[in-house]
Amino acid sequence: MITVSSHPTTSDTKEFPAVLLPNFQYVNAINSTSYSLRKFIQAFVLPSRVDSRMPNGYSDDSAHLLQKPELQKEFNTTKIEDVVVLICGHNARDSRCGILGPLLQKEFEEKLGKTPFKLKETWINSLNDDSMKQTGVGSTVAQISHIGGHKFAGNIIIYIPPNLKNHPLAGKGIWYGRVEPKHVEGIVKKTIEEGTVIEELFRGGIGQNGEIIRI
Repeated sequence: MITVSSHPTTSDTKEFPAVLLPNFQYVNAINSTSYSLRKFIQAFVLPSRVDSRMPNGYSDDSAHLLQKPELQKEFNTTKIEDVVVLICGHNARDSRCGILGPLLQKEFEEKLGKTPFKLKETWINSLNDDSMKQTGVGSTVAQISHIGGHKFAGNIIIYIPPNLKNHPLAGKGIWYGRVEPKHVEGIVKKTIEEGTVIEELFRGGIGQNGEIIRI
């Protein structure tokens, strides 16, 4: 779930959107009241089952810890059908990602603009504004808050949408570390266009159903 990104959303401080990954869902508006936030967490964020490793006794009273998917229909959601590139741009804790984040964003935007995955500027434009929609699968690039391991800067996560049926990484998120601007062209070609994981940069991955990806 991504709730903080460099993409502009709306000036309405009473509502905000959220991006749910690797679910590939965009929640268009969540009311900022504690009641609505609690409902959103119950609908999307809580786990669907109790982990078998939980201490004895917890599983006996776990109903309030589990997701309530029936609440999801109360939110306006949209499927994400574009490639998503998320870049750690967190500067407050450690400047390494804060320095590399904007450089990597600019490089990804430039390189993706030369591919079939044409760049879409914001979540709003790519998902909600019919006048800005493009044919085929596009891409969106955003800086986000801390995703772990500033010593691995630059940190990026690439999500390939499940609707890219013939793509080897469809429905998966691939996390790369120690990415520099000089790596971006190769990442776009190998991972985004061809579906190949670059082992030298690989930090981990996740599938649409939460499965861990290892190489």
